[in-house]
Amino acid sequence: MEWLEYDSAACSIRRSLDVIGQKWTLLILRDAFNGVRRFDQLRDHLGVSDPVLAERLRTLVAAGLLEPATYSEPGRRARKEYRLTDKGRDLYPVLIALLQWGDRHCSGPDGPPVDVTHRDCGEPVEAKVMCAAGHELTSPSEGQTAPGPGAEVRV
Repeated sequence: MEWLEYDSAACSIRRSLDVIGQKWTLLILRDAFNGVRRFDQLRDHLGVSDPVLAERLRTLVAAGLLEPATYSEPGRRARKEYRLTDKGRDLYPVLIALLQWGDRHCSGPDGPPVDVTHRDCGEPVEAKVMCAAGHELTSPSEGQTAPGPGAEVRV
């Protein structure tokens, strides 16, 4: 069967974008990976409105990417912070790939604004596309797409 014969609504990329496909969502996740967990810190760092941030956080919690945890500072009411779940941490390679693409194609004249390095050796972190046998694919033409068990034929 040909690619155009399959229903694109069943595509995993499409389903993923239903969860993480909005700008603020990815920026919240970026900040969560960098240790920003509290509502007011996220709001102030991102420059996002309270209603938009609250909605995105609800979406991320409902999708299982973040989990709320209660914290309190002495003399203040209890509040929530948002921590990455295992499902949320699985998006790390996606964010690194977006960062790499942005560094390559969208950086200003002074270069990338952020460096991500391996804590143990100091070398840059990279997202790579590899097969299960460990071969790196350097071009989309090296990959092959075929229907999987969840593919649906268009009617």
